[in-house]
Amino acid sequence: MIGRVLVRALVAIGAGLLLSWLVLLAYVWIARPDARSAQEGLRLLPDIVRLLRRIAGDREVASGVRVRLWLLLAYLAFPIDLVPDFIPVIGYADDVVIVAAVLRSVVRRAGPQAVRRHWPGTHDGLEALWRLARLPGNP
Repeated sequence: MIGRVLVRALVAIGAGLLLSWLVLLAYVWIARPDARSAQEGLRLLPDIVRLLRRIAGDREVASGVRVRLWLLLAYLAFPIDLVPDFIPVIGYADDVVIVAAVLRSVVRRAGPQAVRRHWPGTHDGLEALWRLARLPGNP
């Protein structure tokens, strides 16, 4: 009896993870940036990681935003990607697309001033980030 419940729970969890992976794969495929944008995003990735860490540690930002950012940082640090890197273009673009989606969410909740305040890179890098994440307004 307990064995059946455990097996059903594991199958349900596995199915949920598979469905989540397929949804993410479809999202990355649809929203994939062009090769130039993906390269620009990968070049900015170290500054973006520092930005996310700084915002995640800012006590003035809502706790829901900080939780999202810590989960994103964990995803970026995890060595296994949801979309394998050997798949051309979207293999590397998944990190860029996920970071852009989370940044849009963060800017909506925390405001663009939090991103500007914590940005560790150059103004050109911030402008590139604004374009990649399709953030509203000007950096």
